[in-house]
Amino acid sequence: MQTIRARLTAWYSAALALTLGAFAVAVYVARRSASYQDLDQRIRSEADLTAGILAESYRARGALLVRDSTGKPVLVSDVAALLEVVPDFLIITAQDGRLLFGSADVRALTFQEAEQLRNAASVGSGGAPETVRFAARGPKIRYVVRILTDAGPQFGAIFAGADVRTAELDVQQLLSTIVLILPLGVVAAWLVGSWIARRALEPLDRITTEVREITDGRSLHRRLAEPMVQDEMGRLAETLNQMMARLERSFAALRRFTADASHELKTPLTVLRAGVERAITTPHLPQDTLATLEETLQEINRMTELVDALLTLARADEGLALLHREPADLRAIVEEVRETGELLAEQAGVQMDVATPVDPVVLPVDRSRVRELILNLLTNAVKYTPPGGSVRVELGSEDGRVRLTVADTGIGIAPGDLPHIFDRFWRADSARTRTGERPGAGLGLAICKWIAEAHGGTIEAQSRPGRGTTVTVMLPRG
Repeated sequence: MQTIRARLTAWYSAALALTLGAFAVAVYVARRSASYQDLDQRIRSEADLTAGILAESYRARGALLVRDSTGKPVLVSDVAALLEVVPDFLIITAQDGRLLFGSADVRALTFQEAEQLRNAASVGSGGAPETVRFAARGPKIRYVVRILTDAGPQFGAIFAGADVRTAELDVQQLLSTIVLILPLGVVAAWLVGSWIARRALEPLDRITTEVREITDGRSLHRRLAEPMVQDEMGRLAETLNQMMARLERSFAALRRFTADASHELKTPLTVLRAGVERAITTPHLPQDTLATLEETLQEINRMTELVDALLTLARADEGLALLHREPADLRAIVEEVRETGELLAEQAGVQMDVATPVDPVVLPVDRSRVRELILNLLTNAVKYTPPGGSVRVELGSEDGRVRLTVADTGIGIAPGDLPHIFDRFWRADSARTRTGERPGAGLGLAICKWIAEAHGGTIEAQSRPGRGTTVTVMLPRG
């Protein structure tokens, strides 16, 4: 389960299911215990009622035994008929253990079972309920034995018992009830738990959505709505707002520093470049001095480009780098860049190919910024393509948008480096020095990303090491 809401709902449902199961077991045990107590009370009452009937009959008429046709003593018929109303298993024995009376339930037993009950009556139970089982898996009889003392010297004891199945709850019925109720309870618990989890985590969803929309340093001025109740969600929103306030101050200070430093460096760099250019034109300079001046001029130009790029990005972060849009044919911009690209490709020994559609591709764009984007992509492609390779620039349409692709057959980019190529000051190769084989500051693609997104478009790159790189820019037509 990928969400807290689903886990909370599952836990709530599982807890309720376990609670229902435990409740069913507790009810079963409690009801079973109460039923056994009721059963013990019933058989005691039956034994007391029988003893009372025999005692009253003895006082009223004296002898209660007669001889049957076989000469065995039995209970007189009218008293026996009176005792027939006593339910369950009832046995009355003589002093010597012989059976004097057996109820209908006793007479329905087999001879062995009846003898088993008579023997239990002869042994006695001391007044405490006991249990006897007819067979290994047969029914159990719960019984008490009471010694008769008020019905004459010929009587021995009264056996009063009942089948425990009359006291036990039906396990199958209980399980059927649980099986019927449990799914309904779990479904209800799932619905209620989902509702509770959704209500409880709704502020967290709002916080997540609002934080996700704060994607870069330009949106750090936004703040989360803090709930009135200062619970965990309220404290989380307050903490995030404090964190974003600190980040906003840090980003603002960094942008100001970058913009101020870039602006302040432009003038001295311009002065340095003018001085070096003037010094180079001095006649009769020694060759080593001229080489040093040329190298210095290259470094000044590189620093000037770096300062311009930093100033552009700083203004973009502040929202001050405004676009001057006007309808322009992208084919013409591509052709303008083509001349510069062919010179770069010729110097690097790389073949360059440009493909544009026949029909005009007119978009409301900032002409200079789009030209800068294409030139940066083309320069990068030539820079990272070995001699003998090729670079292809293609302008077309896809899904109602304008597609610009710059593909090369260069060294490619490792999969681990690909997500970072549009980051500032990041370079896919390890040569980060000013005099490396492929010099650069790592800001060109960052500027390309800003230009594409400022026009409402996207930029992405696909690459395989040793197979080349393809950068695709998609721009909306409207």
